[in-house]
Amino acid sequence: MLGIAALGRVAAPARAQSAPAPRHGRLVADTLWSPALGVRKQFVVYLPPSYDRDPARRYPVAYYLHDAGGTEWDWVRRGGLAVVADSLAARGAGEAIVVMPDGDDGWYTTWNALANVDACRRDTARAEPAASYCVPWPRYDDYVARDLVARVDSAYRTRPDRTHRAVAGLGMGGYGAITLALRYPDVFAAAVSHSGLLSPLYAGPTPYTPPARDAQTADEFRRVRVAASAQQLTAFGPDTGGWVARDPGRLAAHLRSTRPALMPALVVDVGTADPVVDGTRAFRDRLAALGIALVYREWAGKLATNPPVAESLAWLLARFGS
Repeated sequence: MLGIAALGRVAAPARAQSAPAPRHGRLVADTLWSPALGVRKQFVVYLPPSYDRDPARRYPVAYYLHDAGGTEWDWVRRGGLAVVADSLAARGAGEAIVVMPDGDDGWYTTWNALANVDACRRDTARAEPAASYCVPWPRYDDYVARDLVARVDSAYRTRPDRTHRAVAGLGMGGYGAITLALRYPDVFAAAVSHSGLLSPLYAGPTPYTPPARDAQTADEFRRVRVAASAQQLTAFGPDTGGWVARDPGRLAAHLRSTRPALMPALVVDVGTADPVVDGTRAFRDRLAALGIALVYREWAGKLATNPPVAESLAWLLARFGS
């Protein structure tokens, strides 16, 4: 392999030999103490190629949230986010700081009840230490929107205003991205969901046939709960009130009626083979009925292993105007 590489360099035109080396961003592993959670959490930061070369420049920030069972490194190691961001910068599409937090399996919401910290600490099957995973105060929305944003704005050269701040995610993170933007419109001006659970109470037919319909009886709600993961049940709680309070469609309707000027720009996509496809279509129709603009896409197959990160990051960069 070394011989082939060397031969390629020798045979290259002279002007290619003198061309500048490709510019790459760099990754930083950082931590913060989160008062909302009561523990210290790690997050990963992608700093764009020009960050070290231009110390006077400030950057928009995109927060990328991982799926259930994931870590703060997922978007880099499995999603190739740093490579995608470098490529977009090289093409002149813009640059941004990208922050990837550790969200545990917390669903990026304040839980319906406090966690059992003692039982969590006795669980030795996890890869993550109990000191950072077993949180006494599971307020994962405040952790991201308040604690993490404040830490990033104080430690990095950001443009610290909502118009230059957005959130995106996959699966659980897609749910988190949309709900964080709707709950904290003063913090995030845009959100992208890749295959997020956006209609958690959906009880309509499969395949989806409008109109969108949520669980209306105890038996229907029981079937919805059976399909949920253990982590989601812990976060959302056992009763319909907890689920209604965390429903993205209802959050959108509330923001539309109270502070419509702060409605974030939203992008939602889903794979046609994803288990959330029917609920995602229902969410699309709910927002259309509310008169809320939405960029909506469907992709063939499943997005869990191959989310369209290039498309979402390019869209965010275009909105930032960076």
